Amino acid sequence: MRTSGCCPRPGSTLPCFSGFARGELSVQKMAASSVEELLAKAEQEEAEKLKSITVQKELDLDFDLGNLLACDKNRIETRDFREQKKEDFLRSLARDNTQLLINEIWKLPTERVEEVIVAKLPEPTTRLPREKPPLKPRPPTKWEQFAKLKGIQKKKKTNLVWDETAKEWKRRWGYKRANDDTKEWLIEVPETADPNEDQFAKRVKAKKERVAKNEFNRLKNIARAQKVKTPGVGLVPKAQQSRNELAKAVSVAKVSTASVGRFQDDLPKEKPPKNSGKRRKFDPLIGDFSSEKQKQLDLLKTMGSKKPRLDITKAVNQQMREEDKEEAAAKRRKGGGKRGRKGNMTGKGKAGKAGGGGKAGKAGGGGKRRGKPGKK
Repeated sequence: MRTSGCCPRPGSTLPCFSGFARGELSVQKMAASSVEELLAKAEQEEAEKLKSITVQKELDLDFDLGNLLACDKNRIETRDFREQKKEDFLRSLARDNTQLLINEIWKLPTERVEEVIVAKLPEPTTRLPREKPPLKPRPPTKWEQFAKLKGIQKKKKTNLVWDETAKEWKRRWGYKRANDDTKEWLIEVPETADPNEDQFAKRVKAKKERVAKNEFNRLKNIARAQKVKTPGVGLVPKAQQSRNELAKAVSVAKVSTASVGRFQDDLPKEKPPKNSGKRRKFDPLIGDFSSEKQKQLDLLKTMGSKKPRLDITKAVNQQMREEDKEEAAAKRRKGGGKRGRKGNMTGKGKAGKAGGGGKAGKAGGGGKRRGKPGKK
């Protein structure tokens, strides 16, 4: 019998090859479609990475290159926003606007600084709000003021110096610095120094004192810049202390005891301290408010009365002081006139021994009588 294709007769034990061929074709088609999808996805990713620098917008963006700011006034398509993922849509929008901003930056004048191209940004046009006011320029220190007055120019020192001991270039300051005296194992004792004194400890102490002095000067500069008075406890290290500083230090030392200076004896001719301060007394917040009530009533009575309240004692004392001032001025005027007449008299007083006048003028034949010059 004749058979069709490669299928055997019914009831035979030979396999059918047509089913295998169809399965092979379907597998090949699936593989080809998956490869095409992968290639398309790879092309899409590559296109996203290498997008064009030209971006088309309906409305041009507003740029403030001084602040590196770009404002996009174009309308957002809600359909695109809904169809795409929010993150992808926002990422693409930010990418396009950033590309436009970079394009505008490349239009600015540029220069090369240390193998780097730098663009000169213009002045910002948008005023951005600040949380705090801008910082004020730092006020000059005392040394800077002196240097400016004397015209002293600051010279920049190099970071490397030559070390004579190691015969190489080392840092000027810090770790492994040049000419480091702390690494010396032997120190020569000066002739005027105590031979039993530890020179290493002395050097460490001197360094600590220098560091403390620099820190103190730094704090003084900060206090002077902020117009804050330095604390008046003790003596400020100076070459010579003033009289007020010594008096203030003595007053502080007196009240530094356990009894707050209550049992401290005063020095001979010691004056009471000035501006020592007094404790303010406040009315109690709880308890009897009768005194506070009376004070408020007196204040309202004074404000409501048409006639001004007259303090008789204060007025009498003021009148007496004015009268005393007038009497003192009159006495000074009279005394000035007498002194003027006495000055015109000749031979008066102690100098009258030679001229024969005054109480001491008995030897010269004077006394209270005055004679014309030349008469005896």
